[in-house]
Amino acid sequence: MLLKSRTAVVTGCNRGIGKKILEVFSDNGATVFACVRNIDEEFTLFTNELMKKFKNKIIPIQFDLNDENKIKEAANNILKSNKPIDILVNNAATINTAIFQMTSLKKLKEIFEVNFFSQTIFTQYILKSMIKNKKGSIVYISSSSALDGNVGRSAYSSAKAAVISQAKVLSRELGVHNIRVNSIAPGLTNTDMMKENHQKEIVNDVVSRTSLGRIANPEEIANVVLLLSSDLTSYITGQTIRVDGGM
Repeated sequence: MLLKSRTAVVTGCNRGIGKKILEVFSDNGATVFACVRNIDEEFTLFTNELMKKFKNKIIPIQFDLNDENKIKEAANNILKSNKPIDILVNNAATINTAIFQMTSLKKLKEIFEVNFFSQTIFTQYILKSMIKNKKGSIVYISSSSALDGNVGRSAYSSAKAAVISQAKVLSRELGVHNIRVNSIAPGLTNTDMMKENHQKEIVNDVVSRTSLGRIANPEEIANVVLLLSSDLTSYITGQTIRVDGGM
């Protein structure tokens, strides 16, 4: 088990890539603070099943990334547990599709609020534990769109590009504390968010130009997060890893 005796904080655990990260981390022995917007019955059943199966501990944490006070409250509750935080995965995100001329400033701010600003605040708090313990791994989930500049994704691509830039800066600032910081840029991945925001013909077109000829499964992204969170990548920091099947 790659994460035995490790404690991780993962955002956006209720669906898609985040949900699979929670499962993969549980399978590898981690204690996980599983952050979600709402702790509903479905999520509670899911976490209980994981703990029964993998014998690990999952602590659900509820907060809305649009509410700065709730973010700070949640982060402080995590720190008050006095568990040394070894891993932080900034996964939660929202998406918007609109051409540049039709992207309002309000919508741009909304996308940056969830995908960048809120994660910044949350990371600043969680870092207190990592810096104190002189170790840690932070993984940001960005997007291939941040690197490729997809049409209609001005707000989303910009916010995800900011994530990559922040990860690079943090890797330089935090190396002295033995904290590694990397980002992952997934391509199209089989999640509800992808299905809700991509027309079928667009997905088919991307797949036709992808070397492996298919979209990713969430587990394939989660496995790279696992790798970057483990000691197997103890000399990797400041990198952006594309996981896109050869787009």
